Amino acid sequence: MSQSLNAMKMELIDSALPLLKGGGGCGGGIVATTDVALACGGVDIAIMLGGFPRRDGMERKDVMSKNVSIYKAQASALEKHASHDCKVLVVANPANTNALVLKEYAPSIPKENITCLTRLDHNRALAQVSERLNVPVGNVKNVIVWGNHSSTQYPDLNHATVTIEGQEHPVRGLIADDRWMKTEFITVVQQRGEAIIKARKASSAFSAASAACDHMHDWILGTPEGTWVSMGVCSDGSYGTPAGLMYSFPVHCKGGAWSIVQGLKIDEFSRAKMNATANELMEEKYLAYSCLTP
Repeated sequence: MSQSLNAMKMELIDSALPLLKGGGGCGGGIVATTDVALACGGVDIAIMLGGFPRRDGMERKDVMSKNVSIYKAQASALEKHASHDCKVLVVANPANTNALVLKEYAPSIPKENITCLTRLDHNRALAQVSERLNVPVGNVKNVIVWGNHSSTQYPDLNHATVTIEGQEHPVRGLIADDRWMKTEFITVVQQRGEAIIKARKASSAFSAASAACDHMHDWILGTPEGTWVSMGVCSDGSYGTPAGLMYSFPVHCKGGAWSIVQGLKIDEFSRAKMNATANELMEEKYLAYSCLTP
């Protein structure tokens, strides 16, 4: 493990990143360590990448049990050593439930400061619209990914827009193919991670790293006026979701804080999809809690 960390440190140094200060000497910079107290000491931002992947022959409960143990330990380390207002992004899957466990076992960290990554799914949805309409991806905004970072997630185009020649247009009007938006589009986004694993024999790497950077950038520096992004956050009951779940919502970010976008119209199709992914998260919650030891 220490050799792998040192190799990563070498690559970071070799990247010559202008905001990275040195290699861990007197000027600060990179500290590569397996000591949790040193790793978590006073951190303001924690990006949790580690998790236990599902392997052949493993039942769902086995995978959940492994990850519950990991995130219970990680939560304890952050609780003891991190900054009191540390911002946490959980990337490792099952991301929503890993974040839920971390929230439970790091009670001094505000629940608003614990999030999970659904920005990768959000970016995938933007890219699918961009390709479908042959427009720059930067011209597409306000897609939504509701719920779990899993195959039950609901990518929603009902409120998305595209800017063409300075004018905003609803995506639904430009695509004008309800069947595609309710079937193929949703399936492609839901199963994109699996498709990448089949193509490269490994999980998403660069796109996941890019999405994590996007997530933290917007959380800290804010989202543009009139634009929202998708983040897995602690539900307050908005849109009928069970309070306390880590659920992906459309959010605005300002001043280092996020807020759920309110007042969006939800049709029957969307409601069914949103409920289905909430139900899966409830099942994961009960399974995770059954794996916890007193």
